Amino acid sequence: MAEQVPALADEDIVDQLLRDWARERPDLDVSAMAVVGRLLHLGGLLQARAGERLREHGIGYTELDVLATLRRSGAPYRLSPTALRKSVLLTSGAMTACLNRLEQRGLISRTPDETDRRSLVAMLTDRGVRLIDQAIASHFSAAEQAVDGLDRNERAELARLLRKFRLQLE
Repeated sequence: MAEQVPALADEDIVDQLLRDWARERPDLDVSAMAVVGRLLHLGGLLQARAGERLREHGIGYTELDVLATLRRSGAPYRLSPTALRKSVLLTSGAMTACLNRLEQRGLISRTPDETDRRSLVAMLTDRGVRLIDQAIASHFSAAEQAVDGLDRNERAELARLLRKFRLQLE
């Protein structure tokens, strides 16, 4: 087994992985993995941190996503399950299960749709509004802490590049 070279102070785990692959498979271009590997690693770290923060509010990331989608829809904070599903990218079954959990906890109510009495709409309760307002403030605070080492211009440039990257994948 090859000896691992110690990482430099300004290197991350991906640098080590790239060095290993460059040594073992010099025929591979590792430049794309320098980006994708970091994005995957960062995604995992950020999701874990978000999960910890959200546990303080008694919800998971999917529940946050649904409650936040209802909250940002504006008063009366009401959407059809189909509109919610499109916004949070859940399957029909997963959305139903999530809405059931939120309803059981008194965070949403489901009422007949005014335009189609055959279907139900999900609506935030007062308790749900209070919870999501607290949880989203905590979530935004965590995001602020996560990018604290970047100045305003770096944040804008990173956001621009990530948007470009995401749109290119669709």
